[in-house]
Amino acid sequence: MPRTTPSLSALVILFCALTARAEPSAEHGRYLVEVAGCNDCHTTGYSMAPEQVPQSAWLTGDSLGWSGPWGTTYPSNLRLLLPKLSEEQWIRLARGASYRPPMPNRALHLMSEDDLRSIHRFVVQLGEAGQPAPAALPPGQEPNGPVVRFPAPPAP
Repeated sequence: MPRTTPSLSALVILFCALTARAEPSAEHGRYLVEVAGCNDCHTTGYSMAPEQVPQSAWLTGDSLGWSGPWGTTYPSNLRLLLPKLSEEQWIRLARGASYRPPMPNRALHLMSEDDLRSIHRFVVQLGEAGQPAPAALPPGQEPNGPVVRFPAPPAP
């Protein structure tokens, strides 16, 4: 009868551990939100001082606009949006994402279904908070509040 050596068994166990896919989880969703930079736009003040923004304030949108040839867009409050959607609805929304700049639509398209489920679980776990973001403005309409302009105006 063939015998498996302990080192071969250890290699098989290690391979299985390294290639196993984790189930979607809120914990993995938190990780993805951080590495994908979601807070940079969707959390007020995060891009300037991430260590100073508590998780309780994450993903509540921002009134800082992003203005360019497309008009002016505002980062949505994901804490109000995602709890209204089932995981399946969120996945369809993310897969079909075609939002105006600076939203990185491609990042959503490239995420696995499990990644998107994890993000949904994390945002829902955070709970609803904050107010809706300002409505987008069409090209030519001047925003009232602060904006980042694309392309930047020429230097004086």
